[in-house]
Order: sequence, then C-alpha cells, then structure tokens
Amino acid sequence: MDSGLCTTTRRMFYALLLAGVVGHSPGALAQAQGPLAEDPSAVWSRTSSFDGVVEAERQTIVAAQVSGAVLEVLVKVGESVKAGQVLIQLDAQAAAQAATVQRAQLEAVRADLEVAGKDFERQKQLFQQDYISKAAFERAQARYQAAQAQAGAHQALSGAAQTQAGYYTLRAPYAGVVAEIPAMPGEMAMPGKPLLTLYDPSHLRVTAAVPQGALDPALSAQKVRIEIPGLTSPSAWITPATVKIFPTVDAPTHTQQVRLGLGPHPVALAPGQFARLWIPATQQSMTTLHVPLTAVVRRAEMTGLYVLDAQGHPLLRQVRLGRVLNDQVEVLSGLGSGERVAADAQAALTGAH
Repeated sequence: MDSGLCTTTRRMFYALLLAGVVGHSPGALAQAQGPLAEDPSAVWSRTSSFDGVVEAERQTIVAAQVSGAVLEVLVKVGESVKAGQVLIQLDAQAAAQAATVQRAQLEAVRADLEVAGKDFERQKQLFQQDYISKAAFERAQARYQAAQAQAGAHQALSGAAQTQAGYYTLRAPYAGVVAEIPAMPGEMAMPGKPLLTLYDPSHLRVTAAVPQGALDPALSAQKVRIEIPGLTSPSAWITPATVKIFPTVDAPTHTQQVRLGLGPHPVALAPGQFARLWIPATQQSMTTLHVPLTAVVRRAEMTGLYVLDAQGHPLLRQVRLGRVLNDQVEVLSGLGSGERVAADAQAALTGAH
C-alpha cells in the first residue's frame, strides 16, 4: 500500500475525531446544555472551582515531656474525649517515689522550722529582758531564717517532684476526637515523641490554593460556596462563616491560600476530606477549558487526553480535571487554549495503532 496514501487516510481519520478547538467559555457551555435545576452548580457559567481540603483549626499532637514506658492507652481512634480526660498513662513509679521522698524531706524541714521558730521567740524574750547578749539573739535569729529558707527550698522541690510525676499522665487539652494513636503499650516514650493526635470537630475550615488572578481581594463569605463531593445530599453544599485570604503569594505557583471557616454545620466532616471551593469568576478565571468526557483517558492513576500535534498525530498528555457538567469536564491544568484534542479517546488509540 502506498505509504503516502496511508498517511493521508490516517490524518483524515484524526480530523473526524476532532472535537474542535477547546477553550470555549463556561458561559457558552451552559447556554448549550442549560442550567441544572435545583443544583447550586447552575451558576457554573459565573463561578470558578478550586480544590481544597478540610482541616481542623485546633489539631494537637500529644507528646510526652518525660521518658517512660507506655503502660496504658485509655482511648481509641475515633473516640470523643472530654477536656482533662486521661488519654495515656506512662510508668510513673520512679517519679512517684521521688515525689514521696521530697514530701518526707519537706515534713522534716518543717519540723526543724517549727523548733527554730520557738527557740527564736524564747531568745527574743530573753534579749528584751537583758538575760542574753545581742550576739546570742542574732545567732538564734539567723538559725530561724536559715530554717525558713530551707523549708522554702524543699517546698519548691516537692512541688517540682509533684509536677514531674504529673507529666506521666497525658490528658486531653480540650474536648475533641482522637484522630491517631501511634503509641502502643510497652514501648518507650521519649520527650517530644508523638503519642496521640487530637482534633476539635467543632472548629473546622477548608483551605485552598487559588491562583492570584482568579481571586478577588474583597471576597466575602456570602459569595462563596463549598462543595463536599463525597456527599450526595443537599447538605454537601456549605456556605462558610468566615473567609481569610493570606496576604502572601506562593512564588513557585503564584497562588494565595484561602481559609474558609465552616462554623456550625450539619455535615459530619473530618480533617483531610476533599472539598471544592466555588467563588465568583474573575475575568482571568473565565477562560477555563472544557473537553468532552469521551476524550478522557484513564490508565491506573494517570488521567490524560490525546492532544494533536501540528501534524495531526495524537500524543497522550497527563492533565488534571475538575468539575463534570453534563457531557463536558473542566480541564484545570495540562492543556492550553487553542490546542486540539481527540473527542473519542478509544478511537484515537485504535487509529494510532
């Protein structure tokens, strides 16, 4: 077969696969497909979406301040705990014995202080009656003051020993949910070693990195919607209570971090859960690209499109996709405006072979 004719036929085949030039505006897409009834995504043509993650405003890694073997782990992952509740108990036998010794020494010093105080009062009365010399009175006064200082020092040592013994009992700093317990009974805990992770489920937020050109500095909470794709009920859409835009811009990605406080909400969320942030589209963000769902290629963990080069040859390119609307899908990255893609990925693959 003539190779030139084969090449021409193949190029004509690719031409039939073309969806056209991608890069049409979301507004044109919405006009062609119509808005979705009873769905907040009906404002698709006027909003932009960005990937985010649910975070806990208060998340604490509980670590030991002293060395000791883990005796008991008194809670389980996912369990709700109260403020002050005991979470983990370390072996505090040596610390308890040291605290007992300090208490005994403190009692002995207090007894000496009581004797020195009574002797000082007697010497004071005798001095006032001129029965002893001033030097003898001053010696008695010095002994009493030394006993007072020694009692104060032992009081401090006893308090430090009690505090040290308390470090072996790890308690919840606030009411929350146990997220992770890397500690196991019998292992050695060291100062600073994480033993448990706790978070407050009543104070959650969604954090997203938004391109600088797609973000309005005067963005208000009333104009923002948060979608939780993992939920299918109407409560999967949340209006944030607060919006905080970080003033700094990440140099490599040119994005700004946006934190959305959720406040009280009926949806059961957990830190690390995927979320999608919807904000009013700026002029720059209105250039979002869309391609047909049939053009998407999925291989294991890779998602891609067959992009046609200048000669019409399909080349597989990895892309990152966003929201699906009817038979179209948003391309977040990996595809440029004006590039052509094969509308039918399977046909393009067959034709390439």
